[in-house]
Formats: sequence, structure tokens, C-alpha cells
Amino acid sequence: MTTLSEKMSDQSTRQASTRVSQSVFDGSRLRVVLLVDVNDGAQQQFLEAYEQLCNQVAQVPGHVSDQLCQSIENPSQWLITSEWESAPPFLTWVNSEEHVRMVEPLHSCVRDTRSLRFHIVRETGGEPAGAASRRRLQASPRIGDGVIRHALTFTVRPGSEEKVAKILADYASPQARVDETTRLCRTSLFMHGNRVVRAIEVRGDLLAALRHVARQPEVRAVEEAINPYLEQERDLNDQESARVFFTRAALPAVHHVTADESAEGERQALYYPARPDCGMRLAELLAQQDEAATEDPDSPVLRSTIFQRDDVVVRLVDVRPGTGARVPLPEPGRQAALSALLDGEPVGMDLVTDRRSPDA
Repeated sequence: MTTLSEKMSDQSTRQASTRVSQSVFDGSRLRVVLLVDVNDGAQQQFLEAYEQLCNQVAQVPGHVSDQLCQSIENPSQWLITSEWESAPPFLTWVNSEEHVRMVEPLHSCVRDTRSLRFHIVRETGGEPAGAASRRRLQASPRIGDGVIRHALTFTVRPGSEEKVAKILADYASPQARVDETTRLCRTSLFMHGNRVVRAIEVRGDLLAALRHVARQPEVRAVEEAINPYLEQERDLNDQESARVFFTRAALPAVHHVTADESAEGERQALYYPARPDCGMRLAELLAQQDEAATEDPDSPVLRSTIFQRDDVVVRLVDVRPGTGARVPLPEPGRQAALSALLDGEPVGMDLVTDRRSPDA
């Protein structure tokens, strides 16, 4: 049976590769690279924590292999690489509560980590007969727009929504320039009920941008101001508490497509409540829908980004301005498939603020 990922790969990868800056749904294998800086004297503790983690990860569906390396120049620097059958099973695991608990022993012995994810495009060496179907390569290089998209989501206590929206709307924008190569381009903040979604666009290094924003006094003041209203408590002065909160709040972009890079659009966000364990499948169907929309010259969709974590799926769409356009409904057959994965109707989120850097 042909999977949805295979359909996207076979039918649209060749066309989409010239305009999709990010997609996890082409069915190709994934290489994950984790750079780790271990605390002085904690190498043995780190190794023991890794071996425990390694045994647990080996049981995760979609995991193929992993490798641990130590720098020959600096013993505190380690490299963990892992291979996965495709991106969706990795993202399902890495965004789960199980993963948060599983990696906890590592964080007591490391100073810093950096995770990089890559689809495999080419490789050398032979492979066993019949293995080709299990070892898919990305069909062609994708050409992006140089912008990295990421989002955070969290919930606030019911009844506090109006106060939180005011706090989040009234703060001064942080400095857009991070360093010589990194700049904040745009921040869009939406709410629906007690759920907050903050989508950011960065040109350059996403991690550097997130750290830069967290250090800005105006942002720090806003984060402290909303602390009393959060459903998940946190202490920003406690490194581990802050790390766990933002790990759980991360809402990665799993697909982005652009029909017209030059046109400015009106930004909308839609929240899709997925049935348990259906978030990734739902995001994949929405990705197919947006691919079709951006190929239609009559469609109001200029660009779309889909964010997904667990059963939270958010679709951020720019539509052609001035026409009162709304995101088009999918075709009846696709609508039926989406409905089977939904735990309620999709809803438009309320725009709290949408800020662009002047030279973005």
C-alpha cells in the first residue's frame, strides 16, 4: 500500500523542490546530529547516561542506528549521530513526554547541546539487495528562502486570557540584529481560548536567535509578567525548570510552502485539535492540501507553514490581501480524511500581534 509520504514524494517532490524551504514528509531517511559539550570531569557519567539512553532509543519505532564519538582535540566535545527511517517517527519521539524523561540524566552532566536534522540526499557504498525501499533518499535538493520558522505554544489559566493577551501585545520589540549572520525577521502571536502560539521567523541561526531574545530585558519582563498565569509552572531563574518548559512548548515547523515570495499577505492562524496519536498524520494531510493550494493560480494562499507537536497542529497562512479572503476548504475527499483525524472543528485563532523587523 502506498503511504501518504510516498505519494508526496512521487507526485510533488520534483515540483516542490524549487520552492519548499522545509518539509518532513518526503519519506526519505533522516540523519540527526547532536553536538554535546560535557562538563569537565563528567565524561564517565555522560557515557553511562548515553548507554542507558541508547538502549531505550533502540526500542523506538523508526530508529535505525546511532553512533557516539568523542573529539580527538577536546575531550569535553562529543558527537551523537542517529539514523531514522524518516523524519516523522523521530519527531514523534523527540517531541514526546517520554523523550523529556529519557534525556533528563544527560542534562546534569552537559553544558550545552545542539541538535541538527538532515534528510539524506546522497550516500556512498553498496546496500543489500531489496533494501532500497527501506533506505529512501531525498529525491532532489530543496531550495529555501533562507528563513527558519519555529513556534512555541503553551496554555494559560482559564479566565486569564484577556490579561495575558494585553501583556503579550504591549511589550517593546527586541533588537532584530542578533549578530553578523542572524536576524529576527517576524514574530506573530495568536491565541485561541487559553492556548498561546508564538511563531517566529529567523534569518540565520535559530538557536542564537532564541538565546538572544531570551536575554532581552523587554522580553524577560514579559515572560515574568505572564508567569503567574501559566498552567505549567516555571522558574526562569532555574535553568532546568526553564529548559523543561521551553522543551515542552516547542512547536516545530514540519512543512512550509511558498507560492509568491514577493507579495505581502494577511496572516491567519488555524488551530486543528487532533485525535490522540493523529497529529503527525493530520499535519501531513494539511501539507498536501497546501501544496495543491499554492499550485492553483486562483488560490488566495501565498505561503503556509504547518507546526505540529503531539496532538497540537497549527497552520499559519498568508492570504492575498484586500479581498477578505479566507483559507480555502479542502476538496470533499480530503476533507473526509481530515475529519477522521480531528477531535473537533478547526478554529481560527485571534491575532494578538504581528511584528516585522524593518529590514527583514
